[in-house]
Amino acid sequence: MFQIKSDEEIELLRQSNLLVSATLAAVAGMMMPGMATNAIDKRAEEFIRDHGGVPGFKGYHGYPASLCISVNDQVVHGIPSARVLMEGDLVSVDCGVLLNGFHGDSAYTFTVGEVSPEKAKLVRVTRECLILGIKEAKSGKRVGDIGNAVQKHAEQNGFSVVREMVGHGVGRQLHEPPEVPNYGRPGTGPVLQNGLTIAIEPMINLGKRHIYQERDGWTIRTNDHKPSAHFEHSVAIREDGADILSDFMIIDEAVSKF
Repeated sequence: MFQIKSDEEIELLRQSNLLVSATLAAVAGMMMPGMATNAIDKRAEEFIRDHGGVPGFKGYHGYPASLCISVNDQVVHGIPSARVLMEGDLVSVDCGVLLNGFHGDSAYTFTVGEVSPEKAKLVRVTRECLILGIKEAKSGKRVGDIGNAVQKHAEQNGFSVVREMVGHGVGRQLHEPPEVPNYGRPGTGPVLQNGLTIAIEPMINLGKRHIYQERDGWTIRTNDHKPSAHFEHSVAIREDGADILSDFMIIDEAVSKF
């Protein structure tokens, strides 16, 4: 059963997601060589709480931190630690916020200093995959239309799509139906309905698509240890297209200052 949201509920979701985006913008300047990922996480939690929210990930099924910080071949769910960032790293930062009873969820992949051309292309194409998937997120379309758009663009550019980790509905719960895979066939899967709110989140690998979970029970890595990138927006399905609830523009602006 999909949780269709009223206009008022969607506006509350927007507030949650904008706080997520503001949090990601607040830590953008910390993506530099020598910075420990647990220091980034500490700053994010302070920012969220200072703005009236609660970290949506912390304590979720026992997860120990406010952010998921995944570096290079870590796809998603990387646990912040004393690990320090290095020149040329890719850093996927996934953030969740609970505010006014609704969850915000968004992710952004940062680059640390100068990165290789292949890493830069991976980041660009993954973000393009997200935009192309969002273009398919309108009332009457199907979940498979989103996944197909993501998969087609990634594979045309020589990259692969993670199959096991997927997008999802978002609302009063962090994860709600339906699942939103980043691969699929057009015209298949659940029908997207006006008022449905979902998180679309391509996870695209430079090498092959296969992944494994580390012994910590959370961190997902690529089997071939080649880098991965991850971008995520939460959106509301509308008749004329997706209403994007999170905001990359403020993150881009923060990145441009460093």
